[in-house]
Amino acid sequence: MTSIDLNADLGEGMGTDDDLLHIVSSASIACGGHAGDAATIRRILRICKARGVRAGAHPGYVDPKRFGRFRLVMPLDQLLGQIRGQLFLVRHIADEVEVPLAYVKLHGALANQTAEELAFAVGIFAAIQAMDPHMAVLALDNSQQVRAAKAVGLPLIREAYADRAYTGEGLLVPRSEEGAVIHDPEVVIERCLRLAHAGEIVAIDGTVLKSAARSICLHGDTPGAVDLAREVREALEGDGITIAPNAPEVDGAAPV
Repeated sequence: MTSIDLNADLGEGMGTDDDLLHIVSSASIACGGHAGDAATIRRILRICKARGVRAGAHPGYVDPKRFGRFRLVMPLDQLLGQIRGQLFLVRHIADEVEVPLAYVKLHGALANQTAEELAFAVGIFAAIQAMDPHMAVLALDNSQQVRAAKAVGLPLIREAYADRAYTGEGLLVPRSEEGAVIHDPEVVIERCLRLAHAGEIVAIDGTVLKSAARSICLHGDTPGAVDLAREVREALEGDGITIAPNAPEVDGAAPV
């Protein structure tokens, strides 16, 4: 039976967390960089535990005023210190609540930069690997994030986006460009079904991209996000697809 994971970025102050945690199977929890604090982390982790939702960390540039969506220029050691601090916080609370923290997903500008720049991504992922070699990375499929995760030996979960347009090279269209976010529910649902069944995503220029992603990100910070997420889940399940986390790839091997 075909299965696919639905993930959402939570703890970002959007007011959609409770509803989305009834829909998704994985939760990427903001951990104090672009958003979130100890109280929001603890609350979401407890709900994840109660509902059987897989929990992950969602660190980004420490820039809450701009929601972590602008690239900051700083020494790598300083950036790695920021990421470690966020991961230490969420891991400490996860241990306290007794919820396993399964993966790391980078946020916003940090995610886009690692998707484009291999050396930068290797530096970030190597720091994560040094903290916990068993921590998986939720990575944009076909990007430098995937290559970096493999290079440092981190378990890998390949991700695709339901409501974000792709370039012909397989990266996300910048939010500053028209059409970067897809708002039509029918289009989003068709994209999710095509990815689940055929492993394909159509880029903004019409290029058909092959993707092995088995986790689909549903954003919680766009108008109508909860209704759209619910419609996506219902459409997938109605088409015979089970919603559940898939095991990460380890050492280059596909998940069982």
